[in-house]
Amino acid sequence: MNATRPLPLPPYGPAAGPEPAVRAGRASAWVPRFVVLLILCQVALLFASIGPFRILVRVAAFGTSLALLLLRGRGGRAHPAATAAIMVLVVVFFGLANPNTTNVTGGLAQAGLYAAVLAPLFWVPRLTIDLRVLRRTVMILWAFHTLSAAIGVMQVYRPGSFQPNLSSVVQGKGKGYVESLKITTATGARVFRPMGLTDVPGGAAISGLYAVLFGIGFFLTRRTPGIIAGAVASMGLGMMCLYLSQVRALLVMTGISIVAVLAVLAWRRDGMRLAALGSALAGMIVAGYVAAVSLAGPAVTRRLGTLVTSHPSALYYSNRGHFLQETLTEILPRFPFGAGLGKWGMMLSYFPGQPGEETYWVEVQWTGWIIDGGAPLTLAYVAALAVALWTAWGIARGRRGGGELPFWGAVVMAYGVGAVALTFSYPLFLGQAGMEFWLLNATLFAASRTVAPPPAPFVLHRRP
Repeated sequence: MNATRPLPLPPYGPAAGPEPAVRAGRASAWVPRFVVLLILCQVALLFASIGPFRILVRVAAFGTSLALLLLRGRGGRAHPAATAAIMVLVVVFFGLANPNTTNVTGGLAQAGLYAAVLAPLFWVPRLTIDLRVLRRTVMILWAFHTLSAAIGVMQVYRPGSFQPNLSSVVQGKGKGYVESLKITTATGARVFRPMGLTDVPGGAAISGLYAVLFGIGFFLTRRTPGIIAGAVASMGLGMMCLYLSQVRALLVMTGISIVAVLAVLAWRRDGMRLAALGSALAGMIVAGYVAAVSLAGPAVTRRLGTLVTSHPSALYYSNRGHFLQETLTEILPRFPFGAGLGKWGMMLSYFPGQPGEETYWVEVQWTGWIIDGGAPLTLAYVAALAVALWTAWGIARGRRGGGELPFWGAVVMAYGVGAVALTFSYPLFLGQAGMEFWLLNATLFAASRTVAPPPAPFVLHRRP
């Protein structure tokens, strides 16, 4: 038998089998609760009344992640990417000894941020996670991001409605920059790009991505008409929000993720699901575009037109590519082992160094890695991402979980492929989005450890 050939799964139909067996003991609710905390912290930032507590709200999610890492006992099988993640943390904490580190407080804060983002990779596998916990976690994220995408669409449909306060960081960049974040609707009104449940114009784009990806997950795994219809609607709403947000990097990331899911289905030779999902996605991509154009007209077509009228390399270079080139040709040769911690991002804002000290503006994740730890940090983090993708791929090509788990593996792997692509446009892994990436990968892995594989088929061997 060819060991690499995908094993058959239950047909895509109305019947749903029983929950697969899990280890003895009650499944942990820590992961869904943590996701709820992440959402509450994000929403709380939309209210000006939090005032002096704003910094505390920002660090609450990261601090909780670290607390869970310290307080949870040992146990469970470590995620395969844990070794590379430990190497990342070792390199980062060695960076505290770099003489160019801004100051001790800023360096410790930057190192702590790395630890908090990676922490779910360590504390989640120690918990008892089953398919229900995985599904509940994804459903909470799906509901929140679908709502955020819907609010983002309404912010364009009804200008002035559902509009949160603009981030003080964005306001501080000047009137001209703030005005550049607006689009002109089909009625002539000037509105911010959809913010959704964020305080940044265009911030709803990440919700559009999640609405599409998690909608795909429920479309593939649920068999009740209501949930399938909701998944299709979520995909269409997410695509519409992505078009209106005009964040081309996230739109490309969504496309890459969709192709990755379809490729997994093709590799599994699951023609029925491939045809059903392909048809649904094609319809929603077109419907989302038509609806977005009806709201914002030329603003959508002009922005999307740059993706096809310009050569991809020239388009990327003019937007983010020159930052990557500067990183590889100037910063890396100067600082092969890092330029010190606390030299960029929020930690620089909270813990500034001496006047005149050299600092950096980071637009792509690779710049952040090179500044914080040079080539060793970059190689270690890339290794961690590669192992995480390979682990998700291994789950996607298996048949554990009664047919459901492989599809969540495909969704998480597809999101991972898109996230790696996004590192060339955005410092994804030094914020809440990076922590969600490791949380999803760790939860998927933990669920795969507790799901009992189906019994091996009975084969009657004839005596020679």
